[in-house]
Amino acid sequence: MFNTQVDDRLLDLVDTTGTDPLEDLARLLLTEIGEDVTRDGLKDTPARYARWWREFTDYDPGTVETLFEATSTGQLVLVSGIEVWSLCEHHLLPFNCTLSIAYRPAGKLLGLSKFARIAHRHAHRLQVQERLVSDIAGDIMRITGAEDVAVIGNGEHLCMTMRGIRTAARMTSSSFNGAFAEEGPARSELFTFLRGA
Repeated sequence: MFNTQVDDRLLDLVDTTGTDPLEDLARLLLTEIGEDVTRDGLKDTPARYARWWREFTDYDPGTVETLFEATSTGQLVLVSGIEVWSLCEHHLLPFNCTLSIAYRPAGKLLGLSKFARIAHRHAHRLQVQERLVSDIAGDIMRITGAEDVAVIGNGEHLCMTMRGIRTAARMTSSSFNGAFAEEGPARSELFTFLRGA
């Protein structure tokens, strides 16, 4: 709950004729950090802020379930270098993540662009990297029917780079399923592919 002083300031910033609540929040944020929301450089910032949040969270990846008949069985498919941006749900700061997705098709091949579309669909929400890679793996399994799915994400989180310790670092997280979850030939083949990617 806001303190009374902040509540009064918010009421002054809110246009009761029905402005956008996200714009009102942006005005309050700017005021709280000592900015003048009426100065030239900031007059349109609340509207841009509101548009950006809606654009990011209302993202439509398009069709993600395009499948083709597999031409062979047991083949490992690896798509790597997929770049996504997401928002840390703990600090509302961005993180970028480079993803590698591998699977052994179970009779159906997923269209190549669909890997990136699925990744973006899960990135365009408040996230943590561990859930991001797990959600992507779950979607690949659900859509393709494949049990052998691996997703590896390597990300830099601005909640660490810009605040707190203020040190750049990269975090790697993975979701290994089916044959990739066990030490063995499938996992070895995956790591061989990843080294070459």
